[in-house]
Amino acid sequence: MALSQKLGLIAGNGRFPFLVLDAACAQGYEVVVAAIKEETFPEIESRGAAAVHWLSLGELSKLIETFHREGVTRAVMAGQVKHKQIFSSVRPDWRLAKLLFSLTTRNTDALLGAVARVLADEGIALEDSTALLEPLLVKPGVLTKRAPSGQERKNIDYGRMVARGLGQFDIGQTVVVAENACVAVEAMEGTDATIERAGQIMASLDPGKSALARSLTVVKIAKPKQDMRFDVPVVGAKTIEVMRKAGATCLALDAGKCLLLDGDAVIHAADDAGIAVLADSADV
Repeated sequence: MALSQKLGLIAGNGRFPFLVLDAACAQGYEVVVAAIKEETFPEIESRGAAAVHWLSLGELSKLIETFHREGVTRAVMAGQVKHKQIFSSVRPDWRLAKLLFSLTTRNTDALLGAVARVLADEGIALEDSTALLEPLLVKPGVLTKRAPSGQERKNIDYGRMVARGLGQFDIGQTVVVAENACVAVEAMEGTDATIERAGQIMASLDPGKSALARSLTVVKIAKPKQDMRFDVPVVGAKTIEVMRKAGATCLALDAGKCLLLDGDAVIHAADDAGIAVLADSADV
C-alpha cells in the first residue's frame, strides 16, 4: 500500500479493527472508520482515526455515501460481523435488499463478495485486511514448547480433511475432533461457541462407557479459496482460554492465512495451558 492516502476501515467487532487502525495510523494513513453500530466497540472513537462514522449493518448506501464524502477510494474490512446478525437483526436499505435478493447462496463469501463488487462499482477498492498486519500472520511449524502427540496429529489430519470439505461450501472454518471423531463443526455461531459446544458434548459422555478420550483437537483453517479481504481466520488469547475450559489440548492453523490477534501472547497462553499449536501450509 502506498502512503499519504486516505484509507477506509469497515470495522466489525473484536480487536482486529483496532490492530488495523493502529497499524494504518503508524504508517501514515488518514483512516476514515465506518463503525457498525451492532458490532464495533465504542473505544474505536479514541484510537486516532481521522473520522469515525457510525452506521447500522444494513446501511450499504450510507456506507458508500460516507466514503464518497470523505474522499475514500480504498478500504479494508476488519473484525467479525456475527453471521446470525446478518439474517436476523439487519434492516436492509434498498441497495442491500437488492443485493441480498440477487444471491443464490447466502453465506459469508457470497454476501461480502457481492458487497465488495458494489463498492468497486462505486470507485471504492476493497483490499486485503491483513496487508498492514503481516507480522501477525502465523508462521509455519510447531509454535509451542509442546509438539502435538501422535493421536493429536491424526486428529489434525482428519480435521483438516473435514474442514476443507466444509470450507468449499463456506459453512465454517473450525472443526473439533476427538480420536478421529468429529465432535463439532462451526456454522453461524463462531469459533469460540463451537469449541464450547464440543466441550459440553464431551463432558456429557459417561466416562466409564465412552470410547472417546476426552481431550479435543481444534482445527481452524482458511477456506480453500480464502479471500484475504474478509472473513480472515483469527485466533486470540481468548480462544486459548475457551479451549482450556473445554478440555482441548491441541490447535492446528493454516500458516500464512491466520492472524494471531494477540501476537506472542497467544503462544504464551497456550504454553501455560499445555496446549500444542501447529501451523501447516494451507496446501497440506
